[in-house]
Amino acid sequence: MERLSVISFLTKRHSMQRSKSYALLLLLAAFIGGIALGYAGDRVLSHRKHGRNDRPSRERMAKELNLTPPQRAQFDSIMNVRRTQMRELFRPIRPQMDSLQKIAKTLGDSTHEQLKKILTPEQAKKLDEMRDRMRKREAERARSDSNRQRTRR
Repeated sequence: MERLSVISFLTKRHSMQRSKSYALLLLLAAFIGGIALGYAGDRVLSHRKHGRNDRPSRERMAKELNLTPPQRAQFDSIMNVRRTQMRELFRPIRPQMDSLQKIAKTLGDSTHEQLKKILTPEQAKKLDEMRDRMRKREAERARSDSNRQRTRR
């Protein structure tokens, strides 16, 4: 009888460890999914990212094509029309994407806190520093891009 209870205990313990592993994998997937969703939403809707404000890619294309001044004027005109069309295309879904970004941020913050619970204090501190660096870079990009957009208007 005692042997049966030991086997039962070990089986339950193994099952709990497997459940914890699955839960950890689910949290990690949610964290990565939140990052991916936030990044994708930002790329789709943001006019400040590479390819959305068009300046880095536009400059590179014009240089590589070795456009003449008249060609460059026409090129810029066509690209400006395209940018306006893309803004209009995404305008109807912008509120939904903004909402999804907020949800993704909440998921990311929750996952961050859950991950910290399994880390050593040194690892948790490093994770916080990594997130702070990422947020600082995003804020700097947003500031410089909003300045660029104000000067363009």
